[in-house]
Amino acid sequence: MFVTAVETRPPGVVGTSPGHRPLGARVKAFVELTKPRIIELLLITTVPVMFLAAHGVPDLWLVLATVVGGYMSAGGANALNMYIDRDIDALMHRTEQRPLVTGMVSPRECLVFGISLSVVSTVWFGLLVNWLSAALSLTAILYYVFVYTLWLKRRTTQNIVWGGVAGCLQVFIGWSAVRNELAWAPFVLFLVLFFWTPPHYWPLSMKVRDDYERVGVPMLPVVAGNLAVAKQILAYSWVMVLVSLTLWWPLGATGWLYPVAAALLGGFWLKEAHALYSRAKNGVTGAKLKEMRLFHWSITYATLLFVVVAVDPFVR
Repeated sequence: MFVTAVETRPPGVVGTSPGHRPLGARVKAFVELTKPRIIELLLITTVPVMFLAAHGVPDLWLVLATVVGGYMSAGGANALNMYIDRDIDALMHRTEQRPLVTGMVSPRECLVFGISLSVVSTVWFGLLVNWLSAALSLTAILYYVFVYTLWLKRRTTQNIVWGGVAGCLQVFIGWSAVRNELAWAPFVLFLVLFFWTPPHYWPLSMKVRDDYERVGVPMLPVVAGNLAVAKQILAYSWVMVLVSLTLWWPLGATGWLYPVAAALLGGFWLKEAHALYSRAKNGVTGAKLKEMRLFHWSITYATLLFVVVAVDPFVR
């Protein structure tokens, strides 16, 4: 049975005023609110699509404007996510050092910061990129905050599956920044990321299962056994790899480099996914399950695949 999460702070934080903290530490805390490591991955899936859309090197000022706007957009959404989840973050070992939990940033400051970044990023995209990209960026923010964080996350095991749509929209933003329209190529990459997200995040959820169970978040590993989760990971992995190849055939949006790289990277992914399934099927638990192998490889996979997306136009 799930417990009800309550808002709390570590004992040493009670009564402290964020405004009295050192300036450097405060700046660092606000940067942490944006979740920079997550944004790095989002930008890795945005910029290469701009190269694909341009069939070469896009306007570098446009790339810079898109990157800055993308950072502010995702950063605003992440800050609002931390504001909403501050109650459960305080109870999870993985998130107990976040700025709102430690008291480095107050909830009000976080809320104002998140809303401000979201508004500024939308206007930034509209004025310096185009209004289609601005609309897509705003959609991603609203989806992540209202659909994923407020609705799905604490209600269903499908939270990550459908919540991942917000991150997938980055490929549309990258494409529309160059073309000011949408097409089938970014839609395929959208689907690649859609099917990539669950097998990317579920291994981490398996690792920190106790954290999610403690706060009542029904991540799939909390309500299903390792074998059931491994089966889902395997299914999504196969679909992801097969969908990734459709960018080459039948769509024909790339040259020869992309399908070769996608097949090799996907093959290694499937090797890891099958190995995880085999260990779960044999009843392996604890550290020997090695679920984080697939989590770490998933980041490498996405990075390399999208790098190839950017390089492919130059070797056709």
